[in-house]
Amino acid sequence: MNAGLKKKIVKEIKVDLDKCIGCRACEVACSAFHAKPKYSSTNPARSRIRVVVDDLNDVYVPIRAGDYTPAECTGRHTYTIEGKQYRQCSFCGVSCPSRDLFKEPDSGLPLKCDMCEDDPPLKEPMCVQVCPHDALTYEEREEEVEEEEEETREELEVGLEALTKKHGVQKVKDALVRMSLSKKG
Repeated sequence: MNAGLKKKIVKEIKVDLDKCIGCRACEVACSAFHAKPKYSSTNPARSRIRVVVDDLNDVYVPIRAGDYTPAECTGRHTYTIEGKQYRQCSFCGVSCPSRDLFKEPDSGLPLKCDMCEDDPPLKEPMCVQVCPHDALTYEEREEEVEEEEEETREELEVGLEALTKKHGVQKVKDALVRMSLSKKG
């Protein structure tokens, strides 16, 4: 193995558009898995996967939530699929200031697909397990990648930063104080 390289397991969910029928079972299963407590409710707005649909042409594209970005992208391309035009945003999994897709509906915190990390680990993410037509498949592979010097930021830190930018430090502090006081009482 080369110096500065390490092996990493890369997890991926592949989509076969020819098999997707737009049933949204993936959205429902994801939202139920991530409900508090787990499986207590379904709210597709909390799902980390969304199906973009063109009902007239029967085109369904499952999109998974990716990383958060504090800035809008510069991509303004359009794609034509069977005669209908889509903006590049339609197929983007990033949570950004331009839209509410992949943001927690109550808090506005960005959502990100976690491949349904759990203890004990799931064999496959929930969306893959429930897909009735095998449009979603799960794959793990090993890759050599350069060692990262910086630690990756925790999801909580990214969320707090987003709330701070939106509401200001003082409002976030006040909310945390109110929450801690309500738990005591």
